[in-house]
This record gives sequence, structure tokens and C-alpha cells, in this order.
Amino acid sequence: QVQLVESGGGSVQAGGSLRLSCAAYGRIARINAMNWYHQAPGKQRELVAGINSSHSANYADSVEGRFTISRDSTKDAVYLQMNSLKPEDTAVYYCNILMQTFPGWEDFDAWGQGTLVTVSS
Repeated sequence: QVQLVESGGGSVQAGGSLRLSCAAYGRIARINAMNWYHQAPGKQRELVAGINSSHSANYADSVEGRFTISRDSTKDAVYLQMNSLKPEDTAVYYCNILMQTFPGWEDFDAWGQGTLVTVSS
């Protein structure tokens, strides 16, 4: 009923930039919070950045000042601009959208398929 499609991952050298995109499709009544998580090999999934319906953003300490999350309500999309990338940013990145769906405005927690970001030194 709802699908998230991610794009933008890839390989980059340290100091480089990447931009991740995530768009939601389906029976969406309202989108509330939009988040990006990452999961490095052998580690737990961690919240990287989040943005609420008022476009107020929050970031993990490790990415503050380097990453920027944004959203486009007209496209049901969320983006993550990643600058000054470091090898420790290497991980699979997942978008997560908290929404309400038609027909009954049910709460739904949607996840993208994940996109790999590899940063080499």
C-alpha cells in the first residue's frame, strides 16, 4: 500500500559529498516525521537525522554540521545532503517515514530498502 524508494548511495572518497533521496508512494493521508538511519557492518541501526512536519531538524552528534536533512511535502520526499564524508560514515542508509494512510488514517511506519554509502580514505 505504501512504498519508499531510495536513491543516491554510492562510493566516494573522504571529504566528498553525496545526496540521498527517498520518495513515498501509495495511500498516504499525512506525513509526520521523516528520518534517516544508518547501519554499519556489525552495528545496530542508528538515527542519523530527523525532520518533523514543521521542518524542524535534529542530527546525531557525529554528523552535526556536515549533513543536512530536508523534505519536500509536494513530492512526499526526504533528502539527506552529506558533506565532508568520513570513512566512519560508511553504512547502509535507510529512510523512515511516519505517516497516516487512507482510508482510515491509520498510523504507519514505513522503511526504505536501504542504500549503501561507502567512504574510502
